[in-house]
Amino acid sequence: MNVIITGSTGMVGKSVLLECLEDSRIDKILLINRQSIKINHSKIEELINQDFTNLKPIQHILIGYDACFHCMGVSSIGMNEDDFSKLTFDITNEFADKLFETNPNAVFNYVSGTGTDSTEKGNIMWARVKGKTENYIINKGFKDAYMFRAGAIIPEKGIKSSTGWYNTLYVILRPFFGLMKKYKNITTTTKLGKAMINTLFFPQKLKHLENRDINNYAAIQ
Repeated sequence: MNVIITGSTGMVGKSVLLECLEDSRIDKILLINRQSIKINHSKIEELINQDFTNLKPIQHILIGYDACFHCMGVSSIGMNEDDFSKLTFDITNEFADKLFETNPNAVFNYVSGTGTDSTEKGNIMWARVKGKTENYIINKGFKDAYMFRAGAIIPEKGIKSSTGWYNTLYVILRPFFGLMKKYKNITTTTKLGKAMINTLFFPQKLKHLENRDINNYAAIQ
C-alpha cells in the first residue's frame, strides 16, 4: 500500500508515520509538510509545500496512492470563524478535490476531534467548521473515508506535541499514564496510528471514530 500523510511534524501525524514505517503492509509514504520532518527512511518521500490553497502544481505527484491520512490542522484558539474555516475547511477541501481527481479509489482519513458537530449548526465554532469538513470528505465519493474524532491521546515512542503547553501537561500526567491507558475513552499515539492503517484492510460501517472506536479498531489483526 502507498499512503500520503499530511501534518507529520505534529503529534498525530508523526504517530501515524511511525506506525506506517513499522508496518510491512505499507510500501511507500509520501509526506507533505510545510517544513521537513528530517527522517530518512527508504519508504519515505518528502514534499515540502508552503501553499495548500492551490495544489494544482503538485497534483501529478499525488498519483498512485491508496490512501491519505490527513493529519494537518490548526488550533481555533484566538481565531474567528472565517479565518479558522479558511485554514481548516478550505485547505482540506482543496486537498480532497485534487486527491479525488487523481485517486478516486483511495481511502481518505481525516483527523478532527471529539465533539465535532456533524449538523454544522451548533454553538461551538470549531465544531461546526470541523463538521462541515467531515461532511465534505464523506460525501466526496472516495472508496472509503473515516473521521478520527480523537480526544485525550497519550504520546508514546518519544512523540511530543508541537504545542508547548500540551507537552507541559504530558510531563505532569506522565506518572498516571499507566492508569489512564486502562480507560477505553483514552487512546494512545500508537493505537491511533494502527487504527488509521487498519482502515485500509478492514473496512467498516462506522465512519466517525471516537477514542473508544479507535482503540477497538487498532486491536484488529
